[in-house]
Order: sequence, then C-alpha cells, then structure tokens
Amino acid sequence: MNEFFGSVWWLIVSLGLLVTFHEFGHYWVARRCGVRVLRFSVGFGKPLWKRIGKDGTEYVVAWIPLGGYVKMLDEREVDVAPHERHESFNAKTVWQRIAIVAAGPLANLILCIGLLWLMFVVGKPDFQPVLGTTSGVAAEAGFVPGDRLVDVDGRPVRTWTEAGIALTKAVIDRDPTPVRVLRADGQEVVRVLPLDRPGLALAEEQPFASVGLSPAWPAVVGLVEAGSAADGRLRVGDRIVSIAGRPVHGFDRIGPLLQELAAPGRELAVEVERDGRRLAVAIEPRQGERDGRSVWQLGIASAPLRQDAMLRYNPLQALPAALAETRQMTADVTGMLWRMVTGEASLKNISGPITIARVANGSAELGPAWFLNFLAVLSLSLFIMNLLPIPVLDGGHLLYYLIELVKGSPVGERGLVAGQYIGLVMLAGLMGLAFYNDILRLGS
Repeated sequence: MNEFFGSVWWLIVSLGLLVTFHEFGHYWVARRCGVRVLRFSVGFGKPLWKRIGKDGTEYVVAWIPLGGYVKMLDEREVDVAPHERHESFNAKTVWQRIAIVAAGPLANLILCIGLLWLMFVVGKPDFQPVLGTTSGVAAEAGFVPGDRLVDVDGRPVRTWTEAGIALTKAVIDRDPTPVRVLRADGQEVVRVLPLDRPGLALAEEQPFASVGLSPAWPAVVGLVEAGSAADGRLRVGDRIVSIAGRPVHGFDRIGPLLQELAAPGRELAVEVERDGRRLAVAIEPRQGERDGRSVWQLGIASAPLRQDAMLRYNPLQALPAALAETRQMTADVTGMLWRMVTGEASLKNISGPITIARVANGSAELGPAWFLNFLAVLSLSLFIMNLLPIPVLDGGHLLYYLIELVKGSPVGERGLVAGQYIGLVMLAGLMGLAFYNDILRLGS
C-alpha cells in the first residue's frame, strides 16, 4: 500500500473508531436519561449504509469520515407531540443535559486509557535514550557520547520518544534545564542545558538538533566492502567496542576516531564483540574520498537501526501505567495549547487531517503498539478539544448549561444564535490554520 492510499485508509480507520466511541457516549447516556435518539451517524453527507434499530434509531455510516453526530428528539428543531415531550432532549433537567453532552468527550478519555492499556500489554518498542554525537550548547554543557538520559527537568525518560517530548517543552520554555544522565562509567550526574542563553537559535520542531544531541547509532557492522581495509578482518554483525583503546559508543563515532588516530602505515587495534566473545583485530585504515575530501576509512557500513527498548507490562501492571501515561499526556497537550494561546509556542503545531493521515500511516507501519499510541493521543486530543468553550463544540454547550445553572433559566434564543455564529467562525479559522500548516508541511 503506497503512502497516499495508506494515509487515507488509516485516517478513515482512526477517525471512524474515535468518532464512533465519542458519539456512542452521547447516545448511551441519552438513552439512559430517556431521550429518544433519531439518528446515530458516523460521518457526514450522503449515507453509504443505514438501518433502523429496534429502538427506532436510524444508524448511518456516511461517506465523509471527518466526524459524526447523534440527532436527538428536540422541540427546538422539530414539532414534538405532547405525549412524546418527555422523550425530548430539551425537556430533561439541566444536569441530565450536562451528562449527555459531557459523555462524548468522556468516552474519548476512557478510550484513551483503554488504548494505552492495550499498548502496554502488547509492548511498545522504542530506542534507549543513549547519546551519540554531541555538539553546540549540549557539548558545552558537558554532554558526551555514551551518556544515557535519565530525566529531563525532573521528568523521568525511559525512551528516546519520551526524551523528545520532555526536551520539546524545555526548548519552548527556554529555561535552564537540568538533565540527569547516567555516564558510561555508571555514575549519575546532572548537567544543565542553558536554553535561556540570549541569541540561541532553537526550533521546537527539532529539539534534539537545536541543542546538539543525537541518538547513539549502535556500532554494529552491517556491510563489509570487498577489498576494503576491513575485508577479512571484520564480519557482518560485529559490534565495535573500541578503536586503539578509545571507546566507541555509536557508529557515528567511528569516522571521527579514524580521522584522529589513523596515519600512513599505522595499524589500529579494533576491539569487537562477536558471538558473545570479545576479540581485538588489527586493521590499517585506508584513505578514500567522501564529499570531495580525503578521509580515513575501514570500508564498513552500519547495520539497520534496531529498537532496543520495550515498554511492556502484564495486564494488571498495565492499568496504573496507562492511567499515569494519560495523566502525563493530558498535561503535555493542555500545556502545549496554553503555550500556543500565550504565544510561547508556535501555531505551526496545529495539525489538520492531512498531517493526521500521514502520522496515522507512519504509526501503523511501525507496528500495532505505535498505532495504538497514536490513537490514544488522538482520542485524548479530541477529549480536550471538545471541552473547549467554543459554542459549536460540546464545551460550548456545557458553558450554556453552566450559565443556566447560575441564572436559573436557559440562555435566550438570541444568545444561542450569536454563539453559534461566533463558534462557527472560530472553528472555521482553526480549520483554515490547520489546513495551511498541513500544506506547508507537504512542501517541506
């Protein structure tokens, strides 16, 4: 499946699942409160499939999979016979209406927890947060190859992905950021990234590159060129441990070490790990050309990068882990939204359906656990976004009901109409910005 069709397919699957859960939340609580549901639709526009249930509800799957809705019996929209009034939405108490409206976002929150629980049970592969080459402000702060990140600004990190999320927040805030690392010798130390330095160029889209950190690419041989210096001495699968006594923490360290240590006629002791044993091999590097300049080479290429960390729990342990992850993700998402509102974070972080589709496809290609994580993040985002006090969203309706609780009577018709117009304008502006960012990303 190529990227375009894969992206479209996984977007449909993702939104179909999340919207169905969201609308089912509204539907289920509405039925418990005695409200008649006229239509349960997944998608907008012309129906692709529909049927009438035993409860009289029309169930529909429509051809535009970018949302959905639950249409309830409501005197403000249709004429309701007096004997049916007790089944209309508007006839219910304000607390029942609050429960019905809040049930949609809450369904997305519950789904997020369930998806994360399943992700932890399946096991999510990732990379250990071990550093390779360091440069820029990170090198100045004392970070060196082989350091393993333990926590960033007090936030524990177990994988490269978690480190990236924590570092993105630090880059946006531009505060001095303490980072606890485990050195190659087993000692823990705290190094501080001076991200508040005046004139320091930082890009929140590329936090690691901005501060000069890169992952350690395992120094495992994936290819030995015929006739090269390493031919007959190194084998595919060898892990290079050191060169001339200098430790090699990642494949990207081999080149710089060769340029520093090699000389005409000089053999270097290359220590490798092979089949569980360590052995030293004498190799005389040869000069070759790369990017128009002469460099010392062994004639090897790296093995494909393999994920070396696994987040996995048994079913009982996975539940508190899922709850903790949901709590942390909620703080991350709401924190990012607040930073965008205050101007601390770029509005480029807002994504539309094109970016969502591409991320969905990429996550699916990485495996089930990554796709479950993507769905959980998207479901949580829908939970938070739907609670924003924008009139056309669930949060806007909840705001009306809170006003009704305070003043003792429903918001007037004029106020409702004005709110709808304001909400539509706000939502249209948000969608326009999201599509604009999507188009910019396609060209980058």
